[in-house]
Amino acid sequence: RQALRSNPGPEVDFARAEREFQLYVGVLRDKLGLQVLELPADESLPDCVFVEDAAVVCEETALLTRPGAPSRRKEVEAMKRALEGLNLNIVEMVDENATLDGGDVLFTGREFFVGLSRRTNQRGAEILADTFKDYAVSTVPVHDSLHLKSFCSMAGPNLIAIGSSEAAQKALKTMQQMSDHRYDKLTVPDDAAANCIYLNIPSKGHVLLHRAPEEYPESAKVFEKLKDHMLIPIASTELEKVDGSLTCCSVLINKSSEL
Repeated sequence: RQALRSNPGPEVDFARAEREFQLYVGVLRDKLGLQVLELPADESLPDCVFVEDAAVVCEETALLTRPGAPSRRKEVEAMKRALEGLNLNIVEMVDENATLDGGDVLFTGREFFVGLSRRTNQRGAEILADTFKDYAVSTVPVHDSLHLKSFCSMAGPNLIAIGSSEAAQKALKTMQQMSDHRYDKLTVPDDAAANCIYLNIPSKGHVLLHRAPEEYPESAKVFEKLKDHMLIPIASTELEKVDGSLTCCSVLINKSSEL
């Protein structure tokens, strides 16, 4: 009830949200064999399930963000404690003029695109660029969505999944103009379904978690054309009511660790 949301809508079915979330965690841990570190729930922070916004992790460096919504700033404390235990190089965003949500950060494997949205500003993007100096960082205006990754994500090593709305296609055009590299694109009918999770797991190969056919049937058909991927549909009907998507609920770290 207290979670932030862009538009008023139906109430979240909490029991169903919990079941969907446990399925999500189960896929990562049991089906894919990843080590999963769950942060403790904090009843004073209703958006804390969306851990992606609190940190950007690339290689051995973790940038703790300064979320754009003031009510979410304390979420970073639990993330900091968790990441410190993984021996990462931790950078804190202390500039009070900067805002950055991880949901606005798309890392392609060769560069960063940062959405300038209601939650992320130019100063936040500059600090990200200073933190990850080995990679080019380009900014992309985001007008009609909460985050850049509300309508796009990586669906493969060189493949950007993108929604078909005018705003999404315009953002993709900006990214193409900014980059020296040519990416392949996978256009799906539904913007929300363009948010998927791509993993390259040594024992499993290309893995893609995408929204379930019962939620977005036409978009699911597009993903089914990816014959080289292990495709795993995951429903997220309840968290979507409060602007949640698949990438929001995890921070992927390419590091083996004894948790």
